[in-house]
Amino acid sequence: MQSTLLGEFVGTLVLILLGNGVVAGVLLERSKAKNGGWMVITAGWAFAVIFGIFTARLLGSNDAHLNPGVTLGFAILTGDYSKLLTYIPAQIAGAFCGACLVYLHFLPHWKEANDSTRILAVFSTEPAIDHKLSNFISEYLATFLLILGIYAIFNPTQPNLHIGTFLVGLLVWSLGLSMGGTTGYAINPARDLGPRIAHQLLPIPGKGASRWAYSWIPFFAPLAGAATAALLLKLILGI
Repeated sequence: MQSTLLGEFVGTLVLILLGNGVVAGVLLERSKAKNGGWMVITAGWAFAVIFGIFTARLLGSNDAHLNPGVTLGFAILTGDYSKLLTYIPAQIAGAFCGACLVYLHFLPHWKEANDSTRILAVFSTEPAIDHKLSNFISEYLATFLLILGIYAIFNPTQPNLHIGTFLVGLLVWSLGLSMGGTTGYAINPARDLGPRIAHQLLPIPGKGASRWAYSWIPFFAPLAGAATAALLLKLILGI
């Protein structure tokens, strides 16, 4: 039953269930985690990444990308682009299903939420200040550092996958704390697109608009940042 696509799908589902779940816990009314703050959210996302990766590997994806940006970056680094058309749809589908599970988990809380902005924030990212150029740069730079960090962690001289997985979690925590305050640090096209589709489709009372006009930034900026990091690594390291 194990397969790379199942691993990418379920791993991304776990990533979003735990990641968007911590956001819901902090933002939704009558949650015991209400007002937990940014430290709680960034820590929750870091742990979500760790357990998402472990789940993906358990179910058959040794790559455990869980992120189209990572898939693109490593396709450029390796010259093998065959996984783009299979991994990325599985990741987006997993993110969508994970967001639907967050909706079910917090089912009675949605009717208590009177702020459509907070409801959308449970599902997808939004900028603190709506400035398209700086928002793009924020997502671009954070994803650039993500790919650089992942390659540094898993380079051939550091083969321990278990230690590396925890280090990736710390990397994501660091990115959230240091660079996430501007846009909510999507750094993952699937993480924003799948849940935004769920927000559009789910019958959430008072949810408001899904803000598709902004959605291209958390999708394309991470891809651009990942591609740039991979090309720079190839140039510097001669790989």
